[in-house]
Amino acid sequence: MNDIGLDLAWLLVAVPLVSGLGLLVWGKEGDRVGHLVGSVASSISFLIGAIAFIQLLTRPADDRSYSRELFTWIEAGPFHVDMGYTFDPLSGLFVLLITGVGSLIHIYSIGYMEHDARRRRFFAYLNIFIASMLTLVLASDYLVMFLGWEGVGLASYLLIGFWQHKDSAATAATKAFVINRVGDIGMALGIMVMFAQFGTTAVAPVNESISGASTAVATTLGLLLLLGACGKSAQVPLQSWLLDAMEGPTPVSALIHAATMVTAGVYLVVRSNGIYDASEIARDAVIAVGLVTLLVGAWIGCAKDDIKKALAGSTMSQIGYMMLAAGLGPAGYAFAIFHLLTHGFFKANLFLGAGSVMHGMNDDVEMRHYGALRKAMPITFVTFLFGYLAIIGFPGFSGFFSKDKIIETAFGHSFWVGLGALVGAGVTAFYMTRLMMMTFISDQRWKEDVDPHESPNVMTYPLIALGALSLLGGALLFGDWITEFLEPVVGHAEHHELAISAGLLTLIITLVVAAGVALGYFLYGTRPIAGEMPADGSVSIFARAGRHELYGNELNDAVVVRPTRHLTRFLVFMDGKGVDGFVTGLADRLGDASQILRKPQTGFVRSYALSFFGGTAVVVLALLAVTLG
Repeated sequence: MNDIGLDLAWLLVAVPLVSGLGLLVWGKEGDRVGHLVGSVASSISFLIGAIAFIQLLTRPADDRSYSRELFTWIEAGPFHVDMGYTFDPLSGLFVLLITGVGSLIHIYSIGYMEHDARRRRFFAYLNIFIASMLTLVLASDYLVMFLGWEGVGLASYLLIGFWQHKDSAATAATKAFVINRVGDIGMALGIMVMFAQFGTTAVAPVNESISGASTAVATTLGLLLLLGACGKSAQVPLQSWLLDAMEGPTPVSALIHAATMVTAGVYLVVRSNGIYDASEIARDAVIAVGLVTLLVGAWIGCAKDDIKKALAGSTMSQIGYMMLAAGLGPAGYAFAIFHLLTHGFFKANLFLGAGSVMHGMNDDVEMRHYGALRKAMPITFVTFLFGYLAIIGFPGFSGFFSKDKIIETAFGHSFWVGLGALVGAGVTAFYMTRLMMMTFISDQRWKEDVDPHESPNVMTYPLIALGALSLLGGALLFGDWITEFLEPVVGHAEHHELAISAGLLTLIITLVVAAGVALGYFLYGTRPIAGEMPADGSVSIFARAGRHELYGNELNDAVVVRPTRHLTRFLVFMDGKGVDGFVTGLADRLGDASQILRKPQTGFVRSYALSFFGGTAVVVLALLAVTLG
């Protein structure tokens, strides 16, 4: 009875899944209440998750893992997969983030999608997205996790391309789907290696058995899973889909960036901590990917004038911080999850704030058309300000606690890794200050026919809640609570001695952030801002590269798309002229031969009799010749 919340944790997935599928088939009569049904379903999942989490906290620290097998999914010889779930400190935190932030996004969407004729379908897709992500984080088997993994990919495709009447949205959805399939190949191959090596794909047995496997196996598994993580979390080199995904409705951007899809890769690495602890090469690869991505994403964020794409570059960078922390092993796993949680608060706040700005600006996403919106949209401005202070790491706000811990741990691992993370913090402060200046502080630049206005309460209330979480989210680390809470899952974190005191390092980080803020204010707060984007030729090579997302699309086109297109054309030619040519050519030759052979077949009996008589005469003459000879 005491574990009833944990016993019913399967409802976390079932409720939004049933709601989503039901909304899809309900029909037009459901259009009036579909948005309410979808929002209630997500809220019920949050309530169930909160009850289960509280029950988990009442257990002793060494007994905070609850697993339940619902039924046998696959039974084929030695291959056995149970459909079951594990509710432990790691999955529990994710459940609260997914359902809590997800529910706020659902409520916000009621106002944002009010006039969309397909609003019921939109909420159905949101519910399916939530259910898929919950399946992913609760799964006690990698194959069940892969089921949720693919569900997230499908839901993101449907939501990114929700406005498929726009060619750009349809193209962006297809691009996200295809690039994620590349990463999924890595995860699928990793699952195959697990079964081949350990005879199981269950999460706990695999991570326990890896210590008895060779380093080569651990490295192979780590790199394959990292490939999958790069696809879902938009990390280099599979990052190019993320900025195009902004073509979807803004609540979709918030859900993907804050609570679901891009966090899945970080979860996979941390959940597979046994594998990465067994391979230093795999951990170093995670560090390299995270460090490069956090700098690349920050660079892109500096150059984009589209408010959503600037925030998307920011997401790349912040997820890079999480991946970097996850690559640091037991010293960084908890901090990766801590920053993931705080990022979920402030990034949902920022994206929904951007949606509120767009709502008041006739869906214009160009920051050069904004300016002075703090007066017209005071609630959006204040809540966005809280998200801004959190992401730059202003003292007291959530990002200050989580990001500083990652930078501190990175310096404990390597000076150069720590320096890269520190530079990223300064650049983050610069591009976010640029965004604030261009949108809310600088002179008015909107057109005369635009009338900026505050969003309705159904949109501003979620913003207020997320603004509060952006401020208070750092409380999770008070007394090292989160590190102690996650220790049974990710292991004990050894303390790294730094060359300087932690307090001095915090001061240095704060000064670097302040320098980024000052530079952003000087360039965009004290100077006039052009109302239109300058031509590429009039900006620096760095800004030009950032606008083109460091030419990632061009690189993909040169390395993957064009060679694949040429290979496809060659294979089509070989199929048409080679394989088909041989088959059809042989058939043609046989047909020609049949035409020759059919000529003696006249159909006249007298011709056949003459031929028979002639043949008989030839045989008789041949026999006589042999006999007489």
